[in-house]
Amino acid sequence: MEFSYAYQESVIAKQKNIALIAHDNKKEEIIEWCLKNAEILKHHFLFGTGTTARMIAERTQLPIRGFNSGPLGGDQQIGARIVDGKIDIVIFFSDPLTAQPHDPDVKALLRIAQVFDIPIANNKATADFIITSKFMNSEYRHRLIDFERSVEERAEQLEEEVQKDELREDD
Repeated sequence: MEFSYAYQESVIAKQKNIALIAHDNKKEEIIEWCLKNAEILKHHFLFGTGTTARMIAERTQLPIRGFNSGPLGGDQQIGARIVDGKIDIVIFFSDPLTAQPHDPDVKALLRIAQVFDIPIANNKATADFIITSKFMNSEYRHRLIDFERSVEERAEQLEEEVQKDELREDD
């Protein structure tokens, strides 16, 4: 028997909560990107992991709240904020050519952004598309999986299947 998810509408507000993350070899690139887009970014709430947040604050004067560095749980802190509905966009300049010791954390962050339908940029080109989107300075309505309702409906469906199996065994 197939199962389909239940959905609920969600709204990303006009003023966005943006996470800014960069691997070591990409920190200069994200700082340059922030400087280029400072006029837009200053109208939103910025968050970042460890050194990236500190460097952005020092070099751009943009206000940014810092979390732990990525290898010390910063990516997971950003992921937890996504789950809580407190991060709307992730800009993550990742280094695809260098192995990262916290790669499982990075993959978990990418997955949670996908599950919660959060725009995520993994490079400058995608970040440019996001920041110039017509939705950047307006509300954005989208559908999210209603996990609580979906779990309840799936549990009911499984219970019905068990009852049917038990009836067949009695025959």
